[in-house]
Amino acid sequence: MNQEIRFCNAFDQTRLAYAKVGHGPPLMKVGNWMSHLEYDWNSPVWQPWLEGWSRFHTFYRYDPRGCGLSDWNVSDFSFDALVRDLETVVNAAGLEQFDLFAMSQGGCVSIAYTARHPERVRKLILYGGYLKGNLSENPTPEALEDAEFQLKLLKLSWGNENPAYRQVFATLLIPEGTPEQFAWVNNLQFVSTSPSNAMEVQRMFSRVDVRESAKKILVPTMVVQARHDAMVPFEKRRQTAAHIPGARFTILDSKNHVLMKNESAWSYFWNEFYRFLGVGTELVKEGVAISVEDRVWLELSARERDVLRLVALGKNNLEIAQRLVLSEKTVRNYVSNIYDKLQIKSRGEAIVWARKYGLVEEKT
Repeated sequence: MNQEIRFCNAFDQTRLAYAKVGHGPPLMKVGNWMSHLEYDWNSPVWQPWLEGWSRFHTFYRYDPRGCGLSDWNVSDFSFDALVRDLETVVNAAGLEQFDLFAMSQGGCVSIAYTARHPERVRKLILYGGYLKGNLSENPTPEALEDAEFQLKLLKLSWGNENPAYRQVFATLLIPEGTPEQFAWVNNLQFVSTSPSNAMEVQRMFSRVDVRESAKKILVPTMVVQARHDAMVPFEKRRQTAAHIPGARFTILDSKNHVLMKNESAWSYFWNEFYRFLGVGTELVKEGVAISVEDRVWLELSARERDVLRLVALGKNNLEIAQRLVLSEKTVRNYVSNIYDKLQIKSRGEAIVWARKYGLVEEKT
């Protein structure tokens, strides 16, 4: 995928890395831990997600402070700092209005941001999120003990040379993952952030409470949760939808906190995702397929769509190769595959497809 990585400075001069990829309406993903803008593209866990997010959209994401390509040496891990970081990235990307997607802890940040800037968010999707941490109000002795245990487990597992400790965290995150997926989650702990940063973020989120902000959200919202997610209790997930006026609650038949491509719920999630965002496909619920043209389009890889866009813009194979840093032979193979998949024979037909799916603008 031909993503662009850029940097911007937060309010306290923390350097934040953000990326842009794909074509179409803007979609922003809120940063959450275990994030690395470059490393994620090689991950069997995250690569399918990245391809899905950028399939019909210009997709933006960023590494949160203390993670990935953003600055790790950070003193302020407050919740307000994380919300202001999202504001910074949105402004740096030049976005006026966009769809907003958030996973896990990012859900709290997205709720606070949307409550502050309702004019900027077109639609909101919350996946695996919650409204308040376990210690946000009058915690019981049991809750305090559990929180302390979680922090100790995090300290032991995060970046530990002993794979047995790292496996504990990976098992909570994707209990039905494959050995390859487990290995990538384990390695991601090393490259995404430090154990101390992970603990600071976890400690902060344990006391977050965005229930009042959730009640103020009036933009169309979809709350998505895995039915047997071990990371977030079901009642906390249900309350997320209950507090947001008119929110749609979608349940996935999965045990994983991060849905895997090999699960039966995978296609169902993306059908619901695209339909909610209204990207023009004819996706419908469970079992009924999409339109023939859209099905063919979905078979194109992200790289093939990049090549198709440049073909439609009138670039020859050599120019495309230079633009995408590929060999001319590789470009010829891509063009041949694209023509075969779309069953077309000319550049004119390629332009029609590219315009239909927003890769190039139609001239007026």
